[in-house]
Amino acid sequence: MEVRPERQEGTGTATGTSPNRTIIYILAAVAVVLAAVLAYIAWSRHTLVKELNAEKVELQEQMVALQKDYEGLSSDYESINAQLDSSKEEVNLLIERLQKTEATNRRLIRKYQKELGTLRSIMKNYVKQIDSLNTLNHKLTVDAAQARKEARNARAKSEELQKTVDDLSGKVETGSIIRARGFKAVALNKSSKEVQRAQAVSKVKVDLTLSENPLAPTGPVRIYVVLKDSDGNLVSGGEKRVLELDGQTIAASASREVDYQGADLDLSIYVNNVESYAKGFYTVEIYSERGLLGKTEFMLR
Repeated sequence: MEVRPERQEGTGTATGTSPNRTIIYILAAVAVVLAAVLAYIAWSRHTLVKELNAEKVELQEQMVALQKDYEGLSSDYESINAQLDSSKEEVNLLIERLQKTEATNRRLIRKYQKELGTLRSIMKNYVKQIDSLNTLNHKLTVDAAQARKEARNARAKSEELQKTVDDLSGKVETGSIIRARGFKAVALNKSSKEVQRAQAVSKVKVDLTLSENPLAPTGPVRIYVVLKDSDGNLVSGGEKRVLELDGQTIAASASREVDYQGADLDLSIYVNNVESYAKGFYTVEIYSERGLLGKTEFMLR
């Protein structure tokens, strides 16, 4: 009888399952790593969003603080108060835009931060201008009291002294006026290229230079543009500005506030959002809050 070798049970099964277990271990390790990576990404995103929200809250607090500073700022001068009201409105609108903006919109957040810095700078100029005017008023008050005292003590010289004071006041008033030059108005199309055909006009650009004047008050100055067609009608788009001058109300087509520091200052003002332009001559008048700076004209075919 032939004796067969005894079969070893279980050997084949153990050999077959060993690679499967290795694969399972590898997949489990990969799953753990992926889970850790996803968890880290989620945590990082959550942390970033939290930081951005905190930055937005801080920026809004700074805007509110600036808003309160503007509310507490006032003067005895109507022209400055009008400028203050305009800046207060800009701060309020900036806060509204920030509230409607997601903290993750970095482009707009950075833009609002720059606008906040500009409004802060403008407020500092307001404070400086008000302090300067108050100091000047105090000095003028003291000088006037001294002049009256001298007039009482020396009646014979009062008329001559009064004439001297009047002449000096007139010279200071005349010398402190901001003047301008280099007036030019051109029509532009949607690509900001100069055109002369009425139907191609998208906006009107007005260029000028505020002239150097060390005697003029420095700080924010609003310049107004009054654009009229050949029939004398005001041409205006979305922006509506009103200028009070010598008891008269002047409707302006556009305006712009600039920071004048007594040196030459080039600037451009745009008349936008006008539905259409007719053919003919157009006149452009440029004003400051002190009066007419100059005129220019252009023609559309």
